Amino acid sequence: MGKALYRKYRSKKLSEIVGQEHVTTALENALKNGRIGHAYLFTGPRGVGKTSIARILAHEVNGLPYDESTTHLDIIEIDAASNRRIDEIRTLRERVHNAPTSAKYKVYIIDEVHMLTKEAFNALLKTLEEPPAHVIFILATTEAHKLPETIISRTQRYTFKPAEKSAAVKHLKSIAKTENIDISDEALELVAAHGRGSFRDSISLLDQIGNTGGKVEIDDVRRSLGIAPDEAIRKIMTTLANGTATELINQLTSLHGQGYQAPQIAKQLGQTLRQGMLDDTLITDVEATTELMQKLIDIPAAHDPFALLEITLLAPILARDRNTPSSPLQKTVSDGAKPIPKTLTKKQAPHKEPPEPKQAEARVEAPKSRTQAGHTILDESSWQQILHTLKQQHNTLYGIARMAVPLFEDGKLTLCFSFPFHQKRFNEAKNTRILSNLIREHTGTTVSIECIVDKQQGSAPRQSTQAAKTTDEPPKAPLDTISNIFGGGEILE
Repeated sequence: MGKALYRKYRSKKLSEIVGQEHVTTALENALKNGRIGHAYLFTGPRGVGKTSIARILAHEVNGLPYDESTTHLDIIEIDAASNRRIDEIRTLRERVHNAPTSAKYKVYIIDEVHMLTKEAFNALLKTLEEPPAHVIFILATTEAHKLPETIISRTQRYTFKPAEKSAAVKHLKSIAKTENIDISDEALELVAAHGRGSFRDSISLLDQIGNTGGKVEIDDVRRSLGIAPDEAIRKIMTTLANGTATELINQLTSLHGQGYQAPQIAKQLGQTLRQGMLDDTLITDVEATTELMQKLIDIPAAHDPFALLEITLLAPILARDRNTPSSPLQKTVSDGAKPIPKTLTKKQAPHKEPPEPKQAEARVEAPKSRTQAGHTILDESSWQQILHTLKQQHNTLYGIARMAVPLFEDGKLTLCFSFPFHQKRFNEAKNTRILSNLIREHTGTTVSIECIVDKQQGSAPRQSTQAAKTTDEPPKAPLDTISNIFGGGEILE
C-alpha cells in the first residue's frame, strides 16, 4: 500500500521545514549552544508543522536520526484528546522519574494539550514546576487560549504561522514534479488557497487530484473540491440585489441537484461579499452585508445546512419585497379566512375615518385571543408571540414558518407556502408537533395543522367556504376586514 504524500514528504530535519524559519532558526541555535529547555509549547493552526518539529526536536536533543517508521522507547507521544483525564497524567507523573532506557533525555510530546481536563492540568503543572533533569516536555495545541496561564508560563512558547500561499505553491510544485503529477499553475494556486495555510491539507488535496489521470486543470480541482462555478455565485448575488424569491430558490435547487453542498456555497458567497467590501461594490449597505456574512458563517454547523442557507438568502429578498406595492404580504385580505397580516403602518394603511373615542379605546384593549363558536381564535399578537418563541427554540423552523400565510378557521390552522420545499419540510410530523405544542402553550387550545402549497396564496388567502357563499355581498375595505377579524387598534408608524 502506498504512503500518503503528506507522510512521504514530512520533513526529517529542521532545515527541511517550510514556512516556519523563525521557529527552526531559534531551535537550531539552542541546540548548537546546548541551551535545552525542559518544556516547550508549540501553538498555531493545524497542518503547519508543529508535530513534525516536535518529533525532530525530540530526536535532535538525543542525537538520534529521525525516521517516522520507527519509534524510540524514550520518545513518548500522547494524544490529549484521547488521554485527557487525570488518571493518564498521574501515570505520566509516576513514570517521569524513571531514567531513560538508552537516550540522554526522555521526551514527552503531548498533542492537542488544550483537551486536558482541569484536574489533569493541575497534575501536569506539578510536574512542570519540578521536572527531573532527564525529562523534556513538548506541548502542542491549535487552541492556546484554552491553556491555563500557569502552564504557559512554565514553557518556552513558539508560535507557528499559517503557510504563505507563495511558499505553499512552491512546495506543492516541487512535490508534483517529483511525483510526475502534471498540473497547471492555476490549479496549484487553487490547491494552495484551499489549504488555507495548512501544508498538510494542501498536500493531501494534491495527492487526491493527482490520481485523475492526464493534466490537472483548475476545473478539475474545482470539481474535486465541490466549488460552485463563479457564474452561479454571480447569479445568486444578482438575485439578492434585485431578483425574486422564485429565482433564488431555482438557483439553489439547481446547485443542490448538481451535488454542490451548502457549506461550500455559503463560503463562496461570504468571500464574494467580503471582496465587495474591499472593492466598494456592495449590493446593499454595510450593516446588512455584515449581518448576512455572519449568518453565512453559521451554515456549516447547522442541522440542515441547505435549508438554513435557503432561509438566510431569502430573508433579504423578502424584506425588500415587503417595501414594494406588489408585495404579496401587502395585497388585500379576503373576507372569509383569517390570515395574520404584517403590522400596518400609516403609509401602508388605506384611508379610514377615525373611530369614535370610546370605540377606539375598546378596540385597543381587545384580548390576545378570543372565543368564537366554541373555538379559540388566534389574533395577530398571539401569532407573533408564537413565532417569537419558535425563533428562540427552533430558529431554522422559525425561518420557514415566517414565510407562510397562516389561515385560522374552525379550530384548524392552514399554513400556505409558495414553494413545495418549505411545505414538505414543515409538514414533517415532528415540525407540526412543535408548532401545535406552542399554540397550545400560548392559547390553551389544540388545533390541527395542514401545510399546503399555493403560490397565489402567498399573495392573498383563499376564501373560506362561508365566504364563497356570500360573493354577492359588496367587498369590504381591507382595513375593515382586518378590524373585523382582529379587533381595532391604533395604526402605528
